[in-house]
Amino acid sequence: MTHKTLQPEGWLAPKGYANGIEARGRQVFVGGQIGWNAQCKFDSVDLVAQIRQALINCVAVVGAAGGAPEHVVRMTWYLKDKKEYVERLKEIGAAYREVMGRNYPAMSAVQIADLIEDDAKVEIEVTAVIPD
Repeated sequence: MTHKTLQPEGWLAPKGYANGIEARGRQVFVGGQIGWNAQCKFDSVDLVAQIRQALINCVAVVGAAGGAPEHVVRMTWYLKDKKEYVERLKEIGAAYREVMGRNYPAMSAVQIADLIEDDAKVEIEVTAVIPD
């Protein structure tokens, strides 16, 4: 285990994320990944499909450093449509677990005005800590 979840005493447990993570090891910072494939082409304009692909892309970059999904300790999600995100949380959760397993890092999610790629609906950046 490369990290420990931090949960202040008396706080309700978060669902699907951690309030904080303590970690030691090599740090890997992954720039924002969107829901296109390795050839920079979108296979889908569907939000859940793009989230799944963006997570796959994040894991691939972490993998290039010798890491795996369980080494991800921080995520920031930039979403174009908060309403669609909230309405599809169950599907998003299933796609998340398919790619990331039951690793729930410290997370933030924000709605933004737009993304650079017109067809992108989400951009995800992560930080991973890989054991020395």
